[in-house]
Amino acid sequence: MKRFLSFAIITSLALSYTVPVLAIEDTIAGSADKSTGIVVTDKKEVKKQKKEKSKKKKSAKVSPQKNKYEYVNLEWWKGFNDEILSGYIVRAVENNKDLKMATLTIDEYYQNVKAQRANELPTIQAGFMPGYAKVFGPSQGSFGLPIIASYELDLFGKNHNKTDSIKKLWEASILDERAAYISIASAVGSTYIDIVRHDALIDLQEDIVKLRKEIFEIMSISNAEGIVSTSDLVKANQSYIAGVSELTDLKKERTKLLHQLAVLVGDSPNNIEEYQRIDYKTLAYSGVIPEYVSSDIILQRPDYLKAEKMLEKAGLDVRAARKELYPTINLGGLVFFNSKYFESLFTTSNMLWGIGGGLFQPLFMGGRIKANLKAKKIAYEKSLKNYEKVNLTSMQEVNDSLVTVNMDREKLSKQKEIQELEKEDFAISQIKFTEGVIAKLDLNQREENLLSVNKTVYESQFDCMIDYISFYKAVAANTNGIKSEA
Repeated sequence: MKRFLSFAIITSLALSYTVPVLAIEDTIAGSADKSTGIVVTDKKEVKKQKKEKSKKKKSAKVSPQKNKYEYVNLEWWKGFNDEILSGYIVRAVENNKDLKMATLTIDEYYQNVKAQRANELPTIQAGFMPGYAKVFGPSQGSFGLPIIASYELDLFGKNHNKTDSIKKLWEASILDERAAYISIASAVGSTYIDIVRHDALIDLQEDIVKLRKEIFEIMSISNAEGIVSTSDLVKANQSYIAGVSELTDLKKERTKLLHQLAVLVGDSPNNIEEYQRIDYKTLAYSGVIPEYVSSDIILQRPDYLKAEKMLEKAGLDVRAARKELYPTINLGGLVFFNSKYFESLFTTSNMLWGIGGGLFQPLFMGGRIKANLKAKKIAYEKSLKNYEKVNLTSMQEVNDSLVTVNMDREKLSKQKEIQELEKEDFAISQIKFTEGVIAKLDLNQREENLLSVNKTVYESQFDCMIDYISFYKAVAANTNGIKSEA
């Protein structure tokens, strides 16, 4: 009787972790009243195979340091002929915190894939159960060692579908990382060019302020002599003060942009004094931006590819939800050693073992399974609509970037024509001033007009460069092989 009760207790413990087990042997010595220190382990061979497979898959599809520079297409950035800009792009690739988080997210999803894949493998648990009990007769101590194995037979592929679904999230995270690299590179380039733009505007504004100060001083003398009215003098003073205020705003914006650039490259904003940039007079883009591109370029954008992955995932989720309606087949086994003497614990006479299986068919679940299936189908429809939306949005962004590039180029061309006319007008004014035809005040005002036009031209030049970066981002840095179809 004592052996029978001992076997019943251990079998009940086993069933709490596995499926019904059929006992084959019924001879066991000793007893136990509680369990302690249950440890979950995997078979060494299975663990070794999993490691080898994961290493092969990871080396084939996820390369932590490979392709990072290919993501940002450093060759395209060389079109600006600015080593300083290229250096900031490299620093961002190596040090940007958002990019490091994107890479860690890939690793996180990969671990989720491994965790889900474990559901397709058998599980083995072993424990050590020392105890002391009195059932019939004198009380006595014993040692127990249960080994329990269980496995859900994935006959219909439900668990495999769930693993593939999680794997799609992992693949989507890789595309998110690529998108993050392109986005950060674009932000670094745009911010850097904006800083150089402010260098140009500040230099020109300083010249304007000097001219306005000189104009104000000349008008002050003329006002004292009664040549210029007090009203005109006040306006000149207001213009001078407004110029100083605009200069202060430009310097403030440049400092904020330098702070932003520092964070983008993973540096402290306290180090902005060390941040170099090219002379604004020499910065120019020598690459080719086409008037038209093939619509196939959209198929290579990471957001489009991610939407495709999420659509595939939604389809897998529907399959897995549908298979919840199918029977679940479980296999299990138990090996139990029990003896009141530790040295005789591992003997066949003190061993009980059993194997068994079970088939369970859902009959009534309160509508949970069908509701889950409908929810997954709805999620699939949403993923499909999002896929279509991303397709349309991608086309819009590429077309918008091309239109902006071409229109801003045309605008810059017209402004350069105005600039040339202003230069001619200023040159004529210089001759007139030399001949005494016009006063110094008139010459200064003409020079201020020229400086204002120069500011407008520089603004448009840098707008065009930022437009090129917007195009680079719209085509997901995939500018290699794009040719003009004009």
